[in-house]
Formats: sequence, structure tokens, C-alpha cells
Amino acid sequence: MPRIGVLWHAGSAAEEAIFLAAFRQGLADLGYIEGKNIAVEHRFPAEAPERFRSMAAELVGLKMDVLVAAGQPPALALQQATSTITIVFAAAFDPLGTGLVTNLARPTGNITGLSAPDLIGKRLEIFKEAVPSLTRVAVLVNATNPSYAHRYIESVRDDAAKLNLVFQPIEVDGASDLERAFAAVAPDAGTGLATSADVMFYANRKRMAELALARRVPAMFQNEEFVRVGGLISYGTDVAAIFRRSAVYVDKILRGQKASDLPVEQPVLFRLFVNLKTARALDLTLPPLLLTRADEVIE
Repeated sequence: MPRIGVLWHAGSAAEEAIFLAAFRQGLADLGYIEGKNIAVEHRFPAEAPERFRSMAAELVGLKMDVLVAAGQPPALALQQATSTITIVFAAAFDPLGTGLVTNLARPTGNITGLSAPDLIGKRLEIFKEAVPSLTRVAVLVNATNPSYAHRYIESVRDDAAKLNLVFQPIEVDGASDLERAFAAVAPDAGTGLATSADVMFYANRKRMAELALARRVPAMFQNEEFVRVGGLISYGTDVAAIFRRSAVYVDKILRGQKASDLPVEQPVLFRLFVNLKTARALDLTLPPLLLTRADEVIE
């Protein structure tokens, strides 16, 4: 029976329910049923850097046939833990910049997968269209990966400057630091909030939507699930679809293909979601043209 090890990012299967269901459906589409003809070991590190490392080492020690990484931090942890077992990452941001691969078309080593671009420049452009009074943007960045955080801040600085937005980077040192981070957002009528497309923020999406509304700050997110729990607006990839698609890569590895045979796949479909209830709570009137372009408007 083939054995797959999956390193998630949240603290439980319930917290990963959307993506776990998508991954299982992807396996089922290919004839793999967990516990019947395939064995899957799941690990949930709850966003703790030391648990990413220890659980990655644990999965490697179990001698899995394939390892799956749910996002960038799990992928980096597994990369440090093994150079021999094939790793398939799902929805990892900037795989080139973070060193997961050195070539998207023909990955070297034992890693390949499916990326999910951050699209912060495009998100800020849509944000300014949605809130024309926007003059300043505070961007939350996960500081637990310092090298990536600093590169990301410099990239966003350029994107904000092109849109004539004052940029306020706010580094967040884990989920326990979110209240402090939101309190640091400049109390200005022209201020909006955005986040980097990070799994730590996704795991805390409901709390973040509530904090933004409590401080009456319009916020742009990277994923529709933020909008479904009260966030104002989002633009990004269908992450659940990426997890379902990752099962195809797992299947190919189990059938004997190498990571270098499988180019890193990049999404081509991006979706816009808007929450009108949140807009009304913030006394915002969103442009009609923007609403007509939205894939879904949540009342």
C-alpha cells in the first residue's frame, strides 16, 4: 500500500477541513481511498516553527513514498528534512525566491508542486478601485520567516509606490501577535489593510476579519474564505482547487515519475469576492463596476 505523509500548517483536521476535503477528493478521483488502498499520515503543526521542523523529521523517519506540503512553511521544513523522498508542495508562494526549486520548468532535486502567487500588486490595484479614498495601506507580513518577509516588504513597497499609496509594513510574530499588529495600523480615514498570502493568516481569517471590522479598517485579503467570514474583499487563486490538483502530482510520483519530470504548475484562474454586509458596516459604497466583475457578492 503506497504511503503518503502530509504536513499541514494549522492545528487540526477541522481547521484544514476545506483543503483536506479537496485533497482527499483529488485522490478519490484517481482511485485512491485513504485507509483502503493508500495510507496517509497527517501532521498538524499549528503554525509553530519548531513543530514544522519536528513533524517534518517525523514524517521522513516513517519512510513515506511521497511527502506533501500544504503551503510554503511546510515545504521548507520538509526540504530541510530530506533530499531523497519526493516532496509535492501545494499552494506554495514564490517557490523560486524561497529556494524550494531553482527552475520552474524543470525542477532539480526532489521537490516540485503547485504554486499560488501572492498577487499583492494586483490586489492593491483592486483595493484602490474599491476604496477610492485609500491613501495609505498597512500590510501584515508573517515575520516567522524573516528572509522571505524582508524580500516581500521591499516588493510591496514598489507596488504601493506605483499606486501613490503610503506603505506601512507590519511584521507579525505569529498568531498571538495579531491584536498588537492591528493596533499598530495607523488610525487614518484613508488607511486600508492588506495581508501577505500566508497560511498563518489564513488559519486566523475569522479573527482577522473581526479585528479589521472592530477597528473600522477596510481590508483586502488573498482568499475568498476571508470574505465568507466577514472580510471586505479578496482577490486570488482558488486554493482548494490547487489542493485537489496536487493529488495528480502525487499519483504521477507513485507511478514512477521524478520531480524533475513535473514542472511547477502555476494557476491561471483568479477570483474576486466582495462582502456587501461588511461594506455597509464600514459605511462604504463600492463601485458598481467592481461589483459586476466580482465572481461572488456576499450579501
